[in-house]
Amino acid sequence: MQVSLDDLRKLRAETSAGVSDCREALEETDGDYEKAKKLIESRAAEKAAKKAGKETGEGLIASYIHANGKIGVLVELRCETDFVARTDDFKTLAHEVALQVASMDPRDVPALLKSAYIRDSSVTIEALVKQTIAKVGENITVTKFSRLEL
Repeated sequence: MQVSLDDLRKLRAETSAGVSDCREALEETDGDYEKAKKLIESRAAEKAAKKAGKETGEGLIASYIHANGKIGVLVELRCETDFVARTDDFKTLAHEVALQVASMDPRDVPALLKSAYIRDSSVTIEALVKQTIAKVGENITVTKFSRLEL
């Protein structure tokens, strides 16, 4: 089956999945975009579940100071290797989690993971983490965070 390049680009942009994964999903669903998107999301969840038990000994601490200077956040985000901790995908996730903490003020990590993502309420922070796990191929955990407000 011939896959539409427009659908391939759109699917890749929305899911952040690899080109081959997007092409495979579109081929398996006979070009049905919505079914392909759901297939990629379910595969990402499967990949994240396989990585769940792996130790996260590396990572980084992300900071965010709100524009008014009255809210500050530190987030500890862990991964398996230093290589992944230096990637743009991992750094972007850390920044997005810090923004989430600043705006939503969750009481703890489980509450943070269950909260709706501020940029797309159809996605939770936990799902955002799982998407990044599928993309980088390593387990990622939000270990802790601290939020200060004047």
